[in-house]
Amino acid sequence: MKNILYAIILSFLFSSSVFADLGSVVDAYEAGDYETVYREIKLFAEQGEPHAQRILGLMYKYGQGVTQDNKEALKWLRLAAEQGEAEAQFHLGLMYGTGEGVTKDYKEALKWFRLAAEQGDGGAQYSLGVMHAKGHGVTQDYKKAEKWLRLAAEKGVSLAQHNLGWMYANGEGVIQNVVIAHMWYNIAARDGSEDVKKSRDIVVKQMTSEQIAEAQELARECIKKNYKDCG
Repeated sequence: MKNILYAIILSFLFSSSVFADLGSVVDAYEAGDYETVYREIKLFAEQGEPHAQRILGLMYKYGQGVTQDNKEALKWLRLAAEQGEAEAQFHLGLMYGTGEGVTKDYKEALKWFRLAAEQGDGGAQYSLGVMHAKGHGVTQDYKKAEKWLRLAAEKGVSLAQHNLGWMYANGEGVIQNVVIAHMWYNIAARDGSEDVKKSRDIVVKQMTSEQIAEAQELARECIKKNYKDCG
């Protein structure tokens, strides 16, 4: 989680017009001085800066520099989300989808995921795809699930790549194709996930050695193309 929040703070540093004042925040974070980070970020959040509001919400969510508090996390994430901050919309959707700090509400989760997904947030696109696949807050629709999962997969979201592999392996929302399934499993397996490897082992039992070689070559080509127009 430390690395995630560090990346978030750096993204704020280079996306904000006030980045010149934030060098001390990064220095404090690298030193593990989360209280200073909290104090400085809160100043920007209280001034209405949406990226700072999102960071503050996540600090409350994960208890870094401040006592963990889901209600405060929800408050600050909502303020940022209502200003159109895509990552805040995604995290707000997660809280509603899991019932973390708020009553579980799939329709509310779907709303925030959709807003973030339409802005190109890969995590939200993946989550929206899963909700369509499972029928959470929306009528189950594998074709729509495939659409959103593919968009996330093209951004390198390994969970989306794994799910696309499953859809091709089982013919859900797409024409069944074990070669394409194996291709997506190969790509997703780059993150070292044992679950992906197990899924790949299952589909391998249905394939010839020629099909496996073809899938491996397709995976290499897909990676070269940065996951675009694959399968």
